Amino acid sequence: MIVINRHLGNRYVSFALTCLVFFGILHAIFNNIERTVPTLSPFLFPTLTVFLLVFHLFIAIFMIMKYWCDKQRVFLLAIAFAFVGSALLMAGTLSCFPTWLNPYSLHPNNYNDAMIYFMMRNIMMASLFTLSTVLFTLRHSALTRPMYGFIVGLLLIFTALMIILAWLYSSHSALLSLDLVNNDTRQSTILWTQVINIILILFWVSTLITMLVITRLRNLFWLSGCFLCVCYIITLSTLMTTDYVGGFVWYRARFFEAIATLVIIFTLLQDVFSLYRQSHLKYQQSYQNSIRDALTRLYNRSYFYESLSHSLSTTTGSKPVSVIVSDLDRFKRINDTYGHLQGDKVLQFVANLLMDSVRPQDIAARIGGEEFVLLLPNTSSEAAKQVAERIRILLASFDRETTHGELPEPITISMGVYTTTSSAVTAEECVERADKAMYEAKETGRNRVVVFS
Repeated sequence: MIVINRHLGNRYVSFALTCLVFFGILHAIFNNIERTVPTLSPFLFPTLTVFLLVFHLFIAIFMIMKYWCDKQRVFLLAIAFAFVGSALLMAGTLSCFPTWLNPYSLHPNNYNDAMIYFMMRNIMMASLFTLSTVLFTLRHSALTRPMYGFIVGLLLIFTALMIILAWLYSSHSALLSLDLVNNDTRQSTILWTQVINIILILFWVSTLITMLVITRLRNLFWLSGCFLCVCYIITLSTLMTTDYVGGFVWYRARFFEAIATLVIIFTLLQDVFSLYRQSHLKYQQSYQNSIRDALTRLYNRSYFYESLSHSLSTTTGSKPVSVIVSDLDRFKRINDTYGHLQGDKVLQFVANLLMDSVRPQDIAARIGGEEFVLLLPNTSSEAAKQVAERIRILLASFDRETTHGELPEPITISMGVYTTTSSAVTAEECVERADKAMYEAKETGRNRVVVFS
């Protein structure tokens, strides 16, 4: 059982099983369509081609945008060229069906030219996918400008060459010709069924193996690339079962390719949402770091004053705002006796106690070395005093044993409370008055709460 689980957990086995299930479901769906629908519209094949063309253009644009965001990932350009070239060759395929564009056209459909475009498209995409996988190994290398120019030039020349060759061979050159399909009978020639089709399958198998070995299916992006390779292998293998062009098998092949391309698009969209989520989390983390004290994780001075000013703008007699300024008693002796590291632990302990002692809508901040402040919206003077007393008594009850060494000895705190019901009072005045009350607590014996009067 352990051996089975290890094999099932292997990413290659999981990938193979996923492909088997996915294409098995597609095969069953199309078999059901074939049994229930006696014939398919001749316009379905060009329509699927149009959808596929749009999908490939979308993927190409997406790859270019990703490359533009990170110029080190030059392998994305190879994939972009593959899909751009594929879209252009599918445009050539559409030109082979003049009756689809114009039902009254006198020119017959040219299935041989469509097959040539299909062949060139497979050769070009398999080659560029392989090149992209090789370029993936250079993603951490510092490529020079001439090297970038060479790679881009190579991709451009190869893609243009494949498009030009496809155009010349498809009845546009008297010197170059290739007979893959008999346009009168729609029967494939031996050259297609026994030579070219097999070569194309081997092309894609080689591309798939290269991709599996180099990328090791390390992320969803390359997983989708391998999935597309499997799609083309299955598509070409399906076409080997018939010599007739335009039948159900050809619709099945184009249907498989369209669905597989949609899967890649969904994968790319998932990548976008994943990047957005990561960016959002990083932004939130960066924002929290900007408004919080690094040591205690309480809010910092600037955020406290900003929040207090906002609360004061809506203060009324029925919505009082209370401020509690507190300072640890004889904290300098803690640093001098036990060291600053122990002093930091004391500050963190007190910060946690303050956060646990207030409501979610309250603000606990550190505004000085051992000086803390609380903002309590909609809190009367008496209620604020009760909060301060509860914190003071709770802190004084802890010692070294009860805190497992976080406090080296009992610690006390002096606290000053100020409450306002007027929006005319500034944030600085609130803190200043609470601070005066806190100093009065210090001067009258420490470890006490004083309300400003």
